[in-house]
Amino acid sequence: MSASGISPGRRGRSVVTGLGVVAPTGIGAVRHWESVLSGKSGLGRITRFDPTGYPVRVAGEVPGFHAGEQVPGRLVPQTDRFTHFALAAAEDALADAAADPATLPEYEMAVVTASSSGGTEFGQHEMENLYQKGSSWVGAYQSIAWFYAATTGQVSIRHGMRGPCGVICGEQAGGLDALGQSRRLLDTGSRLVLSGGTDASLCPYGLVAQLSTGRLSTEDDPARAYLPFDAAASGFVPGEGGAILVVENAEGAHARGVPAYGELLGYAAGFDPTADGTTTGHSVLVSVVRRALADAGLAPGDVDVVFADASGTPAEDLAEARAITEVFGPGGVPVTAPKTLTGRLYAGGAALDVATALLALSAGVVPHTAGLGRPAPGCEIDLVLDRPRQTDPRTALVLARGHGGFTSALVLGAGDRGAPGK
Repeated sequence: MSASGISPGRRGRSVVTGLGVVAPTGIGAVRHWESVLSGKSGLGRITRFDPTGYPVRVAGEVPGFHAGEQVPGRLVPQTDRFTHFALAAAEDALADAAADPATLPEYEMAVVTASSSGGTEFGQHEMENLYQKGSSWVGAYQSIAWFYAATTGQVSIRHGMRGPCGVICGEQAGGLDALGQSRRLLDTGSRLVLSGGTDASLCPYGLVAQLSTGRLSTEDDPARAYLPFDAAASGFVPGEGGAILVVENAEGAHARGVPAYGELLGYAAGFDPTADGTTTGHSVLVSVVRRALADAGLAPGDVDVVFADASGTPAEDLAEARAITEVFGPGGVPVTAPKTLTGRLYAGGAALDVATALLALSAGVVPHTAGLGRPAPGCEIDLVLDRPRQTDPRTALVLARGHGGFTSALVLGAGDRGAPGK
């Protein structure tokens, strides 16, 4: 049996046919990929509110996103920004996959998203109304807009998707867990799944909640604030956005005549709160990686690139580097972390990494980790720096760890779709 409880011999092939990206590096997969290849950072001083009185003042904000232009007007005041992102990304993903929900059986379409903190900004505004004006000023939509499952519900309603729907709360690891769940749904009768995650916690309430972890960087220079695996690493930069993907069985995609960015080959997850934030906390990650590879039927030597979780905190970086080294050997596989351009997006981060990895496989390029200087002592990994590598990768491993001990890994295989814009 595999890590998901389904025999590999009985599992159908799950492929990704559409990508929807809303990220600090740009809106849309093409713009995001261009930013990744050029090393164009989306980090900067927070503009959504005045961060002067806070120790963290740098973040990754989505540029040029106007909910009124991306989301049906009636939904804008009823939902939070993290749901606005997901609605826009889902629309783009379906268009990218040439999938019209109106032509598919409604009970064979599913939605599974990841969520970290829910509708933080919406909730903050309603609490402001409560304490400043009184309970009668709290809107009815507070009861649903903050909820972790709000995005799944709104996307499923918007597109008439009445099959199995759900939400997974695993912080940064949640995006991989949602995609792992999408494979299970395809094996139990669903034809198409919208999956991934978005987050939008860049508001005073959300930032204060994040500060409690002690892992955020207080560096004011955006170019120095988030340096995973670097000797100068001092924490991570928070960000907003994420990605929504169209996942469907290969037979269905072939019948529709739609090429795939790639295939979900293997997935595994683990949990160990005692290992969180320690230099020795790598054993669970090692186990998860090996189980994901076994689920995919691959050996370590079959992996062409690893997209690292890249915490940005020295202890967690070292633990991840040790785990990668234990599985692949010192310098045994190229490792990259394009999230230095966006910050860590929590529920949206791993989903965006998967989208980036699929774009890399489609383009035959390993993107670099921008902005780093001197590697941290003990990190014996082949970190791709300075510029992308033209190595024609065919298999990628994406890693994600969520605060508290959530740990996940997803193995991707190349598809038959070319790079964006080609």
